[in-house]
Amino acid sequence: MQPIPLKPDDLVAGLREARLLAVIRGNDADASIASALALVEEGVKYLEIAITTPDAQRVIETVCEHAGPDAVIGAGTVLTVDDVAAVLGAGAQFILTPSLAPSVAEAAERGVPVIAGAFTPSECYQGMELGASAIKLFPASAGGPEYLKAVRDPFPEIPFIAIGGVGQAEAVEYWRRGALAVGVGSPLVGDAASGGDLAELRNRARAYLQLAADARG
Repeated sequence: MQPIPLKPDDLVAGLREARLLAVIRGNDADASIASALALVEEGVKYLEIAITTPDAQRVIETVCEHAGPDAVIGAGTVLTVDDVAAVLGAGAQFILTPSLAPSVAEAAERGVPVIAGAFTPSECYQGMELGASAIKLFPASAGGPEYLKAVRDPFPEIPFIAIGGVGQAEAVEYWRRGALAVGVGSPLVGDAASGGDLAELRNRARAYLQLAADARG
């Protein structure tokens, strides 16, 4: 499947409105597909599928095929130039990295939105210089909401997404301190992407979506 072109500014604007990015990182391909589609059915628009998921290209292709036109599907843990080519071929519309890997510049050169993983102020600045559309503050739990605020203060123009250990209470605090959005893996997905309970996943999705709606006012 050919990816639907997504402009970097449109990704940032969309995430700013949605406030929530779901992160799928499971050890079962079919369960990961089912989890992603359940999240979309509940109203989660932005999803990251980590390429460490078994048979990740098939997972991305299948989710892109069945998620519908409103869903925006990205690929995560994208590190190399070859990774970029593979996930774009599978249909991913944007990529995320855990670090300032070669994939950041490669995606930017292709005009593909990229959310670059960084933690220190220097890394955040360098990520934007490499062409990132936004910075994935990772692991956010290592510093917490106050650290996000401290890093944002000298870089108010950088769009930050807090990812890593973001529970429901933490999500609210990150939004209050200026996060564009939060990326949520285990606290949202639980073990669903490894064959766990989809009903509980749906309940958690509704809770996060309500928090995001409240944050938007």
